[in-house]
Amino acid sequence: MHERSDTHIGTRLRDVRKRRGLSQRELAAASGISLSLIRKLEQGEIRDTRLESAHRLARALRVPTSRLIQRDDVAVKPVAAPWRPLQEAIEHPAVQPEEEPSLAGALATLPALRAAYFANQLHDVSELLAPLLRDADALEGDTEARSLRAHILQIAGSVLTQARQFDAAETALTRALDASADRLRAASIMTTWTWLLVRQGRLEEARQMATRWADDMEPRVSRATPEDLAAWGWLLLQVSAASLRDNRKGEAEDAMRLARSVAVMTGHELPRGESRLATWGPVTVAYKKAERGIVLDRPDEVLKVADQLKETGQSTSTEFHRHRLDVARAHTMMRQYGEAVEVLSEVRTQAPEWLVEQRSARDVMGDVVEHRRTLTPDMRSLADAVGVAL
Repeated sequence: MHERSDTHIGTRLRDVRKRRGLSQRELAAASGISLSLIRKLEQGEIRDTRLESAHRLARALRVPTSRLIQRDDVAVKPVAAPWRPLQEAIEHPAVQPEEEPSLAGALATLPALRAAYFANQLHDVSELLAPLLRDADALEGDTEARSLRAHILQIAGSVLTQARQFDAAETALTRALDASADRLRAASIMTTWTWLLVRQGRLEEARQMATRWADDMEPRVSRATPEDLAAWGWLLLQVSAASLRDNRKGEAEDAMRLARSVAVMTGHELPRGESRLATWGPVTVAYKKAERGIVLDRPDEVLKVADQLKETGQSTSTEFHRHRLDVARAHTMMRQYGEAVEVLSEVRTQAPEWLVEQRSARDVMGDVVEHRRTLTPDMRSLADAVGVAL
């Protein structure tokens, strides 16, 4: 569930359960969620749970997930120390630098920023972003400078979302959209923004935003460029992701089916572009389709897709590492803990900084620690790396 805790989830859960005429024990049996967790939520002993658990409860109660996790008010959490310089650069007006920045100088730094971002070197990205953003803010507001600023702010929003610094991420994406003068970049920014909303558990907002933008971006197919198709396709994937988690399976299936058709029209995997921060094509859509198996408690579907796509890798799709986390999660759902650790170890080798920021990695290792009688040195090391509590 979203890191922004909802103080009323237990009350909402109890009210809907009673309206459905279910006891706590019957809800536990119908949802697969432990009776202990349901009791603790309803009694207010704990005030938050994973989005996956909220979805399973909502599905058993036949209501949208957002009915359970709707927020009334949110306390703003302080930004973690490593991200404060970036937050300051995003949220506060830049002090005029002693040396006037140039557009050429800022553009010259952009390749290093993109390289660090695509290599999942998040702390390097943060160190590069703050000064580059201050320079970009000091530049005159012509179209090229605005485009650069929008691009930098979108990267900032994406990185802060991964680091769970949600308020700063939303500020960055708001500014990015305001600076964007190009419809394709705006669509890419909205793809990142809807992902942020899903990460927060703001599913209804995410679904409505993605649907509105997908409708607006739908191209005339006979004239559509590959970039038009990619922008539209990614928004459809976001519609599907938000709808599925909000227990709107029909809408999710319709959007995913259309996204797959758009990927077929594209014909091949498109690399990251100037406007897009992600690849697009049949492989990316296949990874996102596999993700559905986690939400729907069908780990076999995840592993089936993983087997079909075992020849692809991180050079093919930006979604590769996230897909491997889904594979690890699927293994734990099937009580294959050794296999889950093997997958996470591979991800750790390839993207250690990125893995540390992934809550799903912590959930996987938490399950491993809970269910294994003894832990191997590899398991203990991974549990420490992703922050499983002792």
